[in-house]
Amino acid sequence: MTIQEKNVLLFDLDGTLVDSAPDLALALNKTLRDLKQTEYSQRTIRHWVGNGAKTLVERGLSGSADINEHLEPALVNDALGIFIQHYQDGLCIESALYDDVKEGLLILKSSGFRLAIITNKPAVFIQPILAGLGIGGLFEILIGGDTLTERKPHPAPLTYALEQLKVTAEQCLMIGDSKNDILAAKAANIDSVGLTYGYNYGEDISKYQPQWCFDTFAELLAALQR
Repeated sequence: MTIQEKNVLLFDLDGTLVDSAPDLALALNKTLRDLKQTEYSQRTIRHWVGNGAKTLVERGLSGSADINEHLEPALVNDALGIFIQHYQDGLCIESALYDDVKEGLLILKSSGFRLAIITNKPAVFIQPILAGLGIGGLFEILIGGDTLTERKPHPAPLTYALEQLKVTAEQCLMIGDSKNDILAAKAANIDSVGLTYGYNYGEDISKYQPQWCFDTFAELLAALQR
């Protein structure tokens, strides 16, 4: 199928629709400060985003994208609880939609596309962020990193979305900024779009061979318009 024949759009959230790294960095650094651990720049933390809250916290405690396997589980659990509270208290302080996202989503919705969110972010944060940034109510389903036992790059969240929406893989397009999105789509036999402006750990998203790559949301919108 061509990209214009797709009618169900499965969107990642962080790094795809929302630049959430500033608030994630604020919450992580507050957590590290509370635990008397080293804090890190927002630029560094951007490279740690994309695998869910627990992994982000583990990377903060390790000081690296490569998690220290000797981290004490009790420390990780304590840090995760502290982080979730700090993040809940500041979901939309500095986070912002990327250029053309709000206008583009409204156009897609009014044009008859079905929209869904599939993110590795804990589900409790999704709707408050969407509402806070003015795009609540546009998505039929919201799937978080803890909705199922598996998260991207596992295909389970995508196949679950197909079941909930009662659609086929051929109708769908997974749109994300990370290798996790592309790998999950491939495993679920769903075509994918890689957006180059997000948080792909400093790697070129095209390396993972999505069917299409775009540098801006406006380019994606133009390609989808029939």
